[in-house]
Amino acid sequence: MHGFGNGRVNTSSRDRRGIDGPPGRRPCTAAADAVADAKYVVGYCTDALADLLCGPGGMYRPDPVERISFDLEPVEIRWVLRGTGAGVDVSIYRFPDISESFGAPDADGTVSWRSTQPRSRLVHAVVGAAQKVLQEHGEAGYEARWVRFPFPVSTLQDLLRTSTPRPAV
Repeated sequence: MHGFGNGRVNTSSRDRRGIDGPPGRRPCTAAADAVADAKYVVGYCTDALADLLCGPGGMYRPDPVERISFDLEPVEIRWVLRGTGAGVDVSIYRFPDISESFGAPDADGTVSWRSTQPRSRLVHAVVGAAQKVLQEHGEAGYEARWVRFPFPVSTLQDLLRTSTPRPAV
């Protein structure tokens, strides 16, 4: 598990007890402190890890707001990232049915978790979690387990490039 404040983002194929999730479904945990966290098992119908890697990269653009939708079949879990200077407000909303909620305003969902973190800490946690999954399974193993999508190597590399400070010229 990788640092996210005093907590973590974990996209392992195993749950907290070390038990594999079902094929094409993976546990994901977001936590910023020891008091509250959010845990979900994400389905294979979306490219969840690639989507998760794209979100923090958007925090380096002007007017940074990114939405990441996870299909829990039928529930939608929507992460909303809002840049605030060098920080990121992370809100996770739950909607009962993705077929009805996709594109609905965030306020239509129920807030299930919220935290504000330094942008660098969020990026570090997401990159670390993705690298752990790649190290644990490799590209071929990830695709075999996730079923519909290959490991998002180029998306991970894009986030690393975007978030790496460049020397002053």
